[in-house]
Parts: sequence; structure tokens; C-alpha cells
Amino acid sequence: MPTQFFTRPEGTLAYDDLGGDGALVLMLPGMGALRSEYRFLAPALRDAGYRAVTTDLRGQGESSVPWPTYDVPSVGGDIIALIEHLGSGPAHIIGTSFAPAAVVWAAVERPDLARSLVLINPFVRDAKINPFMRIAFWLMMHNPWRVRTWGMYYKTLYPTRKPADFAEYLGGLTRNLAEPGRFHATSALGTSSRKPSAERLDRVNRPTLVLMGASDPDFPDPAEEGRIVAGRTGGTMALVEGAGHYPQTEMPVETAPVVIEFLDRAGA
Repeated sequence: MPTQFFTRPEGTLAYDDLGGDGALVLMLPGMGALRSEYRFLAPALRDAGYRAVTTDLRGQGESSVPWPTYDVPSVGGDIIALIEHLGSGPAHIIGTSFAPAAVVWAAVERPDLARSLVLINPFVRDAKINPFMRIAFWLMMHNPWRVRTWGMYYKTLYPTRKPADFAEYLGGLTRNLAEPGRFHATSALGTSSRKPSAERLDRVNRPTLVLMGASDPDFPDPAEEGRIVAGRTGGTMALVEGAGHYPQTEMPVETAPVVIEFLDRAGA
């Protein structure tokens, strides 16, 4: 699938459009990740009849670098602009890790462009983070070997099993993060304020699924965090037992049916 590009005033976003005649599903990865994070979920959604589109965040993957800002409203603006560019009406919007904060922001600012939200292991508020992971994150952002350290950390986010192509994916990710400006973008996204999303959680008025990996090492209690976010957005919460931070990649067979069932119920 050839990469497509959408140019905004501040830079260019890279995306894949797998096609499909149904409602648009736009998928955004976490910071320090690539859009191919959805390499198993996107084809499943296409085969289920949805138009499946994955995009790299600003400054990440094949999207351009640098951008003047890396924060929740900026990425939320990218979501709004890309949905308008794709021209398929309102979208089901899926985000992982950092991206759900921008998804929430965009859905509240432009509810006419959102059919539903799927928030995967979301950092959408100032939640309690595993103390070890907080220290590890700080060290990753402040050492000369930060790309290598990120790669080591990334492995811990798949606690039960890794996909067969994990080494290939991780190699591509670390090579990408070693390019000039890309790790700065990762750091800036990761440390940006979640206030813009936190203050909008109670204003979400679209069907919302909070999908948590039950063994995500980033959260002291992933299930509790999922219940809090689902409660504030008026949504539902689902746990993928044994999965870490990327259940759609670690356990695609278990995860895809949960997402598809939710999208079907949310409306085409």
C-alpha cells in the first residue's frame, strides 16, 4: 500500500488508506510508534466493511519533521483536517496511548466529524502512572542512548507475546526515531499537557469504547483507569486479558472482534 500524504500549513502527514466502502475508521498510533502499529487491526476492519485509514502522528514515522508544536490541540487539529481531507463524512476514530487525548479533543471540538471513539490504553488525564515507568520515561528522555533505551522499554509493553514480525517492526521504529528531530517530537508529545483532553472528557457525546490491556505496565491498575475514563466519557470499558500497551498488535485475534462489534453497534 503506497504511502499517501496530506499537507497542512505546518507540515505533512503520512497515511495509508486500505480502502473499503463503509464508514471511515481513522487510526492514530501512540507517540514513539508508527502507523503500522495497526497492521493487524486495519485489514480486519477493511474486511469487516469499513474504510480503514492509518496515519503517522506529526513528527513521527513518514510524517514531516519538525512541526512548530507537539501537543494535544495540535494533533487534534490534524485529526479534524485529515477527516475533512478524506471526505468520507464523520469517522470512527481510534487512538492508542497519547493519541486518545487528541481524539477526545477533536471529538468535542468537532462532534460532527466523529461517529465514535475507541481509546486504547489512553493517557487522557493526569492519571497515576506506575512509579517505575515514570522514572524510566524520564531516563529515556534524558540520556545519550535514548533511542536504544526506547527500544528496550518498548519490548516491555508486550508482556505476554510479541507478534512474529516484532523484530522487523522494532528495527524500523528505532531507525525512524534516530532520524533528526524525531525523538524530540516523541519527547514533546509525551510530556505535553493532558489538560486539554482532561477538561473535555465529560463533554464527549459520541459512543466511546475504552480498551485496556489488562497487563499494561504503564498503569498501576489498567482496569481501574479504564473504568474512570469510560465513566467520564459515558462509554464502556473492555479488558484484553494478558495484553500490554498495544493489545491490537499483541493480541489481534482477541482484540479485533471487540473493536468491530463496538463499531457495528455505534453505527455505520
